[in-house]
Amino acid sequence: MINTSKLAQRIADARREKGLTQRELAARVGVSAQAVSKWERGIACPDISILDELAGAIGLSLPELLGVDQT
Repeated sequence: MINTSKLAQRIADARREKGLTQRELAARVGVSAQAVSKWERGIACPDISILDELAGAIGLSLPELLGVDQT
């Protein structure tokens, strides 16, 4: 099961590390800046159809984004 508060924090931290604004990240993955804000506050989760693109945009692998241990 995905911990949404940790997912929210991973998205926010990775976005900031890449030097992206919420608006810039939103444009890269085709959503609104408000959607990114909701993800980062843990109010909503990204749609499964854009998870791979989101992970790439913030420099994470999909397992890293989701917090999945691959060992």
